[in-house]
Amino acid sequence: MALFSKEKINKIKYKAGDLLNRSLDQHVTLAVTGLSRSGKTAFITSLVNQLVNESNESQMSFFNPVHQGRFIAAKRVPQKNLHISRFDYEHCLSAFCHQPPHWPEPTKGISEIRLAIRYKPKDSYLKYATDMATLTLDITDYPGEWLLDLPMLKQTYEQWSSEMLALLQQAPRAEHAKSFIDKVAQINPLETADEDKLTELAKEYTELLHLFRNELGLSVIQPGRFILPGELEGAPILEFFPFTDIDNIDGNAYQNAEDTSFLGMLRARYLEYRERVVKRFYKKHFQHFDRQIVLADCLSPLNKGQESFKDLQHAISLILESYHYGQSNILSRLFSPKIDKLLFAATKSDHVTPEQHPALVSLLNQLTHASKHQLNFDAITMKTLAISSVKTTDSGQTFHQGKKIPVIKGRKADDDKTITLFPGAVPKKLPDQEYWKSTPFNFISFAPQQAISSHECLPHLRLDQVLQFLLGDKMK
Repeated sequence: MALFSKEKINKIKYKAGDLLNRSLDQHVTLAVTGLSRSGKTAFITSLVNQLVNESNESQMSFFNPVHQGRFIAAKRVPQKNLHISRFDYEHCLSAFCHQPPHWPEPTKGISEIRLAIRYKPKDSYLKYATDMATLTLDITDYPGEWLLDLPMLKQTYEQWSSEMLALLQQAPRAEHAKSFIDKVAQINPLETADEDKLTELAKEYTELLHLFRNELGLSVIQPGRFILPGELEGAPILEFFPFTDIDNIDGNAYQNAEDTSFLGMLRARYLEYRERVVKRFYKKHFQHFDRQIVLADCLSPLNKGQESFKDLQHAISLILESYHYGQSNILSRLFSPKIDKLLFAATKSDHVTPEQHPALVSLLNQLTHASKHQLNFDAITMKTLAISSVKTTDSGQTFHQGKKIPVIKGRKADDDKTITLFPGAVPKKLPDQEYWKSTPFNFISFAPQQAISSHECLPHLRLDQVLQFLLGDKMK
């Protein structure tokens, strides 16, 4: 007679599996952020869509658990952090189910969604304890503008003002910022502040930031909460601006400025913003992320011109400065979690012809090159990919002046017309001055092609490679 019944053995096995799951850290907190118009909301919607609908003709052959037949299922489960907004997957997906389909409204604050992913372990210790393991995936969505605020933690108000003035005096910001700079120069920084005047100038500075982001297509926007305030809208903590004549103020006068003076109030609000907004975001969220994807639209800045592209380069350098890198293990994850995998993704790769994708990856590699050596030194795994969260075009060839040329065909986002074109060649390296003079770009925004049902998979490019990089090592 057997000492234990089959049912009891299975029960012990499952309990051992749960314990081993926890000890082997079967949990990933994936942070998703993106620079202006990079398609962050569409990315999260499509990523969740691919996982929960994996059995419905999804194209996930580069994601090992699927390729090896070990992926069982994924479902959404209640999130742990009840004080954080839920990422509204259903509402976002409905935009792609609409006839005609359209892009979902971008999210404007921080939100979360949690998935439980079941799979069969193959190479990890889990295979000795269970036939089926569960990876918990928390996806945190936050604006890239908030990430760009993190360098402020290392800057005084004086340093920040000098840096912002340098930006405001460069093209293409300069012609739009001249009036604001002149108005600030007329203020006596040491006299008692007129709060209405201070509020008026803070509003004008905020309007400039909106213009830089939405009309000029620029990436470096500080402070980021000014254009995406969330629950802080209307609060005095968002009513300050760089003092553009800061370099002409005597050091002693700066240090001894009364709290009630213009300079004193601006400095106090900056410090309060740095402590209560930027540092709080870092402590509550950022330092707990262990995997990160940064989405970047490299094509729109190429369209906008040299200054816009240089601003993207500046933004990426600020982002890379902000991470607390270091290789993770169980002890460090328990007591000092830190990001150990970083993926930079060039979005909208379907907006160029397929043979241009390697050039798009090469260009993104060039943009991140300056910091890559340090990441490698810190044993951080970093990757760049060209992706499309939702594929919107078909590729093919046509004849032009007797020669075959590659083209893409899609539905334009602005007027709903279907067009076929060769949008231009993506440079393989950072464009020089001569390149900007001689090479035209015509990268057009496209709308989703066909409506889907809620149980279908969205068409994509390389989201399976994204999942393999970010989750493959946790699902062996």
